[in-house]
Amino acid sequence: MRRELFGPDHEALRETARTFVEREVVPHQDAWLEKGLVDRSAWLAAGAQGLLGIAAPAEYGGAGERDYRYRLVLIEELARVGAASFNAGTSVQDDLVVPYLRDLGTPEQQAAWLPRLCAGEAIGALAMTEPGAGSDLQGIRTSAVRDGDGWRLSGSKTFITNGILADVVIVFARTDPAAGSRGYSLFLVDSTAAGFRHGRKLEKLGLRGNDTAELFFDDITLPAAALLGTEGRGLAHLMERLPLERLSIAATSYAFARAAYDWTVEYCFGRRAFGQPIGDFQNTRFTLAELATELDVAQAYHDRAVLALGDGSLTAVDAAKAKWWLTDLQNRVVDRCVQLYGGYGFMWEYPITRAYADARIQPIFGGTNEIMKEIIGRDIARRTTTDTQR
Repeated sequence: MRRELFGPDHEALRETARTFVEREVVPHQDAWLEKGLVDRSAWLAAGAQGLLGIAAPAEYGGAGERDYRYRLVLIEELARVGAASFNAGTSVQDDLVVPYLRDLGTPEQQAAWLPRLCAGEAIGALAMTEPGAGSDLQGIRTSAVRDGDGWRLSGSKTFITNGILADVVIVFARTDPAAGSRGYSLFLVDSTAAGFRHGRKLEKLGLRGNDTAELFFDDITLPAAALLGTEGRGLAHLMERLPLERLSIAATSYAFARAAYDWTVEYCFGRRAFGQPIGDFQNTRFTLAELATELDVAQAYHDRAVLALGDGSLTAVDAAKAKWWLTDLQNRVVDRCVQLYGGYGFMWEYPITRAYADARIQPIFGGTNEIMKEIIGRDIARRTTTDTQR
């Protein structure tokens, strides 16, 4: 189906992104997978091409462009070559860290970090998850207590994307145990701070080229200026930004599902068996037809959600629907594509195999898909109750 999401300016950026990906990403992916992290040189190259910090204000080195379609261009170009690990890192930087600083940061905080993040000179991370608290954020144990004019931060986080390379980490901590949902705050933590420790670089099923890590905060003394946003509104700040975070995950799933399908079509009509391309067998054609239709139908909701984010009408429920549906779709598509590859679909040298491993995290992080369904279900119940009371 003809797609009308992008305009000439988006496509102009796509040319830049495609050239960057071919030169700075494709030749290095195997090395990144071996090392378990992306070279800083790739971040610097992305910054030099204007591919980082697109939504940051121009005075801090960004493009001042909140139209998410520009971000989507880079996601799609990274998906085209199977660069899921670098995409995970840049998505955390541009869809989480930069927007938090842009929306909540003081002028001093923004001046300290946004120019470096936009240039790729600094890498950011968001630290919410703990060993005993994933989707249930109110179960965290990391705490920040008053210490004179500042704070003292203690605790640990796990599964933190960009955790090893991060120069600045936004940390979600409990600041008032008696205040319930109003007892949490956000802090900007410089990775050079005394008491900041990197734990293990975690070995994962997929996204093996991204540095996912444990982080430890051993009584770190923070100045008052480290508080990001409003004290006690940390949970609210997170909730306000969940639509963008979940749309980012959904957009990644759609882009990588579409890429996996495209690789598979090319493979099926290049691979021969029994004297003909395997794409000419009815079972293969039916499978490809089903996947093409599912992707086109999903694209319609995906593209509407992207535009809704742009005009401010994307709700948390809309984003939850996109997140769970598109991440599940990605896993279905990639699984069926692996089957069409046959034995080669099980070989690590093929992008489809890596895509299979990379896809599995999508229904888990950013809130599990079970949580997404609960969000949607609660909204249905609320609306039904409201209607019956009229």
